Amino acid sequence: MHSFTIKDLENLSGIKAHTIRIWEQRYTFLKPNRTDTNIRFYSNEELKKLLNVALLNKFGFKISHIDKMNEAEISEKILSLNQQEALQDRIVNTLIKNMVDLDVETFEEVLDDFIVARGIEKTISQIIFPFLQKIGILWLTNHINPGQEHLVTNIIRQKLIVGIESVRSTIKINKSVLLFLPETEYHELSLLFMNYMLKNKGVSTIYLGCSIPLKDVEYLATLKKPDYIYTHLTSVGPRFNFDKFIVALSKAFPKTPVIISGQLTNTYEKKILPPINFKKSYAEVMEFLSEI
Repeated sequence: MHSFTIKDLENLSGIKAHTIRIWEQRYTFLKPNRTDTNIRFYSNEELKKLLNVALLNKFGFKISHIDKMNEAEISEKILSLNQQEALQDRIVNTLIKNMVDLDVETFEEVLDDFIVARGIEKTISQIIFPFLQKIGILWLTNHINPGQEHLVTNIIRQKLIVGIESVRSTIKINKSVLLFLPETEYHELSLLFMNYMLKNKGVSTIYLGCSIPLKDVEYLATLKKPDYIYTHLTSVGPRFNFDKFIVALSKAFPKTPVIISGQLTNTYEKKILPPINFKKSYAEVMEFLSEI
């Protein structure tokens, strides 16, 4: 059994920690454990229960009514939700539950069923990326164990590569983007997703992959002369120095816009100057895509 903090539950469910605390006081469906220092922590089962409650509440069910339902009734109500957004949220929640249970077979079946029904493009944009947004926060705080991480990474990586290989954009944009992850950064999924989105838009991409020495990036950029350089930082190694990385990028590519996205940009407080440009949210990344 793995444990989650109240902040983890907030990130995964979309319910504010303050609201979760109030629900615990008023209702019976959440019963957190506590450490010796009285800090709340939650089991896999508590997480899965909150995901179900949050989904029903989002689509109109009152918490007081949900609290009186048993697990079978809650599951029945969730399956009865027929709004498109509710379907997507339910599938994302199911993937999270499969992940914490290490249920690799069901995890892949859920993705494959959606691919058959809606196609790889909608699966990536409507299911895979919202899922990555939620669990990316847990990767950063080390509340997903390596087994869970390898489970989701390998399966989703396969689906993203299939999506990238199947892209046949009818639009061609005369721009190119070089994509890489710096040394000690191995969380490749968001970079693969960006590669897919760029190719789907008709942009030429130079995809280098994960843990690439900066001198190799500089060498290839000199040869290929991309219009943009893109990297994504989720959870780098302990020796990674963000300040030095930014300085090195600025020196290596003084005239090429360098786009950095990912969780680490949200905690960086120093001023940044061109050519460095942070994209701190999914909305900002999508805005960058629309401007190319």
